[in-house]
Parts: sequence; C-alpha cells; structure tokens
Amino acid sequence: MDYVIALFPPTVMAVAFTCLIVTMIRSQGGANKYKEDAAADAMAAAAASRAADRRETTAD
Repeated sequence: MDYVIALFPPTVMAVAFTCLIVTMIRSQGGANKYKEDAAADAMAAAAASRAADRRETTAD
C-alpha cells in the first residue's frame, strides 16, 4: 500500500501537467490567435507611444 501512496502525487502532477500542455496547444491558432495578436500589437503600440512621449519631454 505504501507504493500507491508514494506514486499518487507524481501521477497527479503528471496528469495536471499534461492537461496544461493540451490546453496551451488547443488555445493556439484560430480565433484566439487573432485576439492574442491584437493584444500584443496594442501593448507594442502603447510602449512605443510612451517611449515617444519620454523622448519629447526630455528634448524640451
């Protein structure tokens, strides 16, 4: 019985890790890809505008 108790936590972690990887793979592409791309583009644009604002204020 001790071996069952010893193998239970690693087995649960392996199943959870497999579910995590499957979820990550399934969320790639399709409609989600466009949402992720749009979010990344928005963050890049915001960072670029902040950098431009900093350059303008330091140039004055």
